[in-house]
Formats: sequence, C-alpha cells, structure tokens
Amino acid sequence: MKKIAMTVCFTVVSAFAQWGGNMDGGFGGPQSGQNKLEYSEKFADVNYVGDGKTYHTMDIYLPKEAKDSYPVVIHTYGSAWSMNNSKGSADLNTICAALLKAGYAVVTPNHRSASDAIYPAQLHDLKAVVRYLRGNSSKYKIDTSFIAMSGFSSGGHLSSLVATTCGLKEGKSGSVTVDLEGDLGSFTSFSSCIDAATLWSPPTDIYTMNPINNFMGSGTYEGAFIGAEREGNKDKWMVASSPYYASEDDAPTILFHGTSDQIVNPEQSKELYDSLQKYNVKSELVSVSGGTHGGNEMYSSENLGKMTSFFDEVRKAKAEKADSSSKETTRLIANKSISSFDVKLDGNKLRVYGTDECRYKVFSVDGSYASSGVVQKQLDLSALPPGIYGIVVTVKSGEQKGLKFIRK
Repeated sequence: MKKIAMTVCFTVVSAFAQWGGNMDGGFGGPQSGQNKLEYSEKFADVNYVGDGKTYHTMDIYLPKEAKDSYPVVIHTYGSAWSMNNSKGSADLNTICAALLKAGYAVVTPNHRSASDAIYPAQLHDLKAVVRYLRGNSSKYKIDTSFIAMSGFSSGGHLSSLVATTCGLKEGKSGSVTVDLEGDLGSFTSFSSCIDAATLWSPPTDIYTMNPINNFMGSGTYEGAFIGAEREGNKDKWMVASSPYYASEDDAPTILFHGTSDQIVNPEQSKELYDSLQKYNVKSELVSVSGGTHGGNEMYSSENLGKMTSFFDEVRKAKAEKADSSSKETTRLIANKSISSFDVKLDGNKLRVYGTDECRYKVFSVDGSYASSGVVQKQLDLSALPPGIYGIVVTVKSGEQKGLKFIRK
C-alpha cells in the first residue's frame, strides 16, 4: 500500500515539474521537447560557477551557420522558482529553436530553486551566467557585443530583474537591503549588464500580482521564493520586483502576455512596460488575444518573429551608436583647441582637472560595454573587463574631452 501511494505522489510531482501544477498549462507551461532544435554544436552541463553543483550548470547551443562568433540569448525556464534542473525543458522547441534559426547562440541555465536558497540567490545565478559568458567568449564563440536575456514565467521574472538592475549593487526598500550582484564564479570583474530582454508571461511586480498557492505545501510560491509571505513584508517583496528598479539605462525589452493567462495576470507585463516607457526605454508589449500561460498560441510564428526582429533592431542600433561614439571620441582627441578643463589617465584612474563635477560616458569600442554617470575629480576604472575603451567627459558648459585606452 505504501509503494502505491509513493508512486502516485511521484507521478503528480513529475506532472507538476512539466506543467506547473495545472494540467491546462500551468505556472511552468508546456516547455518540454526539443525535436525542432537545430544547432551545429552543443556544450552540455557547463558549470558557470565552478562548484560542481547541478543547479549551476547550463547548456550552450550554437547555430547551424558557421561563424567566428554569435550574438547570444540566455533563456531561463519557468517553474514558479521551484525547480533547479529544468534547462532541458526550457522552451527548446519554440523560443530557443527560433533564436538559433535567426543566428543567435542560445544558453539555457539552471538556477537555484526556492528550496535551495531564497531571493536574491536566483538573480545572482543568472548574473554569474552573463559574466561567465563574457569571460569565456572565445571558447564558446560568443560575440559579447550583444548578450540578451529571455525567460518564461518565473524565468521571465528573473530575466526582468537582470534587465533593470545593470550597475546596481544593492536594492533597497524601507529597512530591507539586498545584494543585486553577488560574487559567484571566477569572472566577477566582468559586467553582468545585458543589451536586451524578451519576457514571456512574466511576473514583474510580485507584490501586486495574484498570489499562486503552493499545492505542495503551505503559503504561496512567491512567499517561498522571498522567504516571507506578503502580509507585513512589503519591502522584502518590493526589492524582488523589476518595475521598482526601472530607469533610463535599462535594457530594451519586449514583453508577450496572453489576455487569458490564468496564472500570471496580464497587468504584470503592463506594469513593467509602463515603467520602462516612463523612462523612454525602448520597449514593446504584445498582448496575445486569448493567450494562456504557456499555451501554444503564445508561440506563433508571428510572435517568435517579433522576438527575433526586436533583437535584430537593438543589435543594429547599438552597432550604429558604438560606431558614432568611436568617431566622436577620435574627433575630440584630435581637437587641440584651448580648453578650460582637461582629462588624463593615471593608471586605473581617470583624473579630471579644471572643473569640480562633470558627466562621463565609458564604452567599449566593440559596443559590448557602456556606462555613464557623474564624476568628481577622478573615476576608478579598475573594474572594467579587458578591452579597448573610449571615454567622453562633458562639463556643464557643454564642452567635451575624449580619450581612448586599452584595459588589459
């Protein structure tokens, strides 16, 4: 009798792992199958942290067309943050197959589940993936000038956080502070920023979403992920919500959400979209009429084409901007006119003379990295990954100075 009961329990759990606990296509959605996946090479079970843990492994797929390097998209499975080894069921037949066909390398990572560790561990995992790819770009033929995120459901939620927290070391709300970067792996000197994101049926503001009851235990899936249920813990939930971090330097993002999504209410995508629009971030929201959570109608040829076209547009715009910035830096360097201020490199520091405060922009010549902000007297450049960079410094009068340098 015990053996029968255990078998029934195992069958239910297996079904939940594939369908998210809803036989109509629940929180995880029908993500399995890979017979449509076409690739030239696969690197399986690559550990991106170096700790031997299965939940820190990923698979890397390269397109059929032979090239020296490929732009890459990291796609993360949905599981209500409850699974730690589902990279083999990460929408391979739909999203990943379309990306490979369009010429993008595809990476499907595992990440820690809520039972392994609470938030922000899962965000640390995905940012470690980004850094690892930058640090091993030659080995895996990755073109680091374009690294994008994609994710379904809870994977979309985590991807949205990567897209909106570039350059932020901490997230704060009230008395709660969380580390948004982590220190996993051997490539912490590399950037975890990304260039674009595609989000499929994602929770974004988990504080405002309709709660998902945990049928395997008490409470909600969100509560298990955060480590505390919603009531009385608003700040803990806010620091795990991507609209809270929206700013003008966020990655361009396209969101897909079904109007009949029975798991994650469509307002979740609308909230992040509105937040990005407020800051003039390139963003699109595709509302799929009658679309359900992980339903086949979400992955029509039209929608998959919109995803790849969006990535293509962002890549083209970035390349044009990088070329323009490089030419402008060259022009500024060549300009020998008398100036009221000056900039010089002193080791790993940029020193500014003749002004108390100015704005700067640092960018890699290949377009793989860019950052900006305000500098007073000096700027520490030691955290930049290896590469060729340009710096443009602008004072309040509008006058500019530029430098090029190599970071070894």
